[in-house]
Amino acid sequence: MPKTICIIGAFDTKGEDHAFLRQEILKLGWHVLTINIGVLGTTTLFPVDFEAREVLKAAGIDLADIRAQGDKAAAMKTFDQGAPQLVRRLYEQGKFDGIIGMGGSGGSAIIASAMRALPIGVPKVLVSTVASGDVSFYVRGKDITMIPSIVDVAGLNRVSRLIYARAAGAICGMVQSEPPQAREDRPIITASMFGNTTDCVNACVKALDDHGFEVLVFHATGTGGRAMETLVADGLVEGVLDITTTEWADELCQGVFSAGPERLDAPGQRGIPHLIVPGCVDMANFGAPSTVPEKFRQAKRLFYEWNPSVTLMRTNVDENRQMGEIFAKKANAATGPVAFLIPLRGVSMLDGDGQPFCDREADRAMFDAIKANLKPGIPVLEVDLNINDPAFAAKAVEMMEELIGQTKK
Repeated sequence: MPKTICIIGAFDTKGEDHAFLRQEILKLGWHVLTINIGVLGTTTLFPVDFEAREVLKAAGIDLADIRAQGDKAAAMKTFDQGAPQLVRRLYEQGKFDGIIGMGGSGGSAIIASAMRALPIGVPKVLVSTVASGDVSFYVRGKDITMIPSIVDVAGLNRVSRLIYARAAGAICGMVQSEPPQAREDRPIITASMFGNTTDCVNACVKALDDHGFEVLVFHATGTGGRAMETLVADGLVEGVLDITTTEWADELCQGVFSAGPERLDAPGQRGIPHLIVPGCVDMANFGAPSTVPEKFRQAKRLFYEWNPSVTLMRTNVDENRQMGEIFAKKANAATGPVAFLIPLRGVSMLDGDGQPFCDREADRAMFDAIKANLKPGIPVLEVDLNINDPAFAAKAVEMMEELIGQTKK
């Protein structure tokens, strides 16, 4: 039975492009549902199922008021509110099976926002003029497939026809493909990992697997942290073993692996068990040495060249204190069981005794800030171990299972 693909885009200015895309999808035998996010008007080239006024209505906004303002930037913001709500509602009603959109930077932002409202696993394809650059702003932890438009999405030519036809084939193939059913239905725990905490996380994964859990490991490179938080927010996770919270060091130091200020929020908002470890908070990440901001080089900070394309900077006392305050604030806001496990002999491999990043004063600044700012009742366990010691992993597993047990009770 043919499935339905949702096409979302600005049909007022890019109607010709979307008409071609729609026709290619119909040629392949699929049904189409169309959503217009064009603030100026619509198209007569094909039927539109949901016009711009209906998109904004989903967020309680009147299109006539927006047009009267004559402010395109403000209009884009309102569509960014309405599109995700409408798209999510239509998907939950079973109106479509996959979604595709095309646009420039502004249109891509709205389309991506709508796509992010859908669960992981729903096919999502975005043909965009910005797809060849840093797309983290658009993807933000969701499984959005971005295809560079090569030329602007501004009419048909020999290049755009080629790209649009291939994009139509991509979304149709994704919708047609049925993922294999899971052979077992074990509760899911997510874990955050970095090269400097690999030994710890691997030991935790093995132990939890032996105890009947399925552990999904996320690389704490910004994208990984966002993806983990997204999976948690979608309600697919039993608990979070947050061994590697290094992305907050990058958020404070403008490093390349920031997961944004929302990192550590989702578990508490969902009310699921969350074990927080200050793993790898001793390091902020940059690219090659030449990419390190001048202010840090002038300050003669401690650096470590992890590889030719990754330069680590040791966080200092003040940065660690700030992280401790932030971590405590996040835990205080949690609606589910949360606890801290702190390794006194180093938060990473490089922070071990005698290692290049060993700085117990900086570590202590964070640990003290966590304890000083936590509300009563949130457990904090300090152990005289390095984060990669086998005994630390065993304790982390024990505490994770205790938190899960609290939820079940």
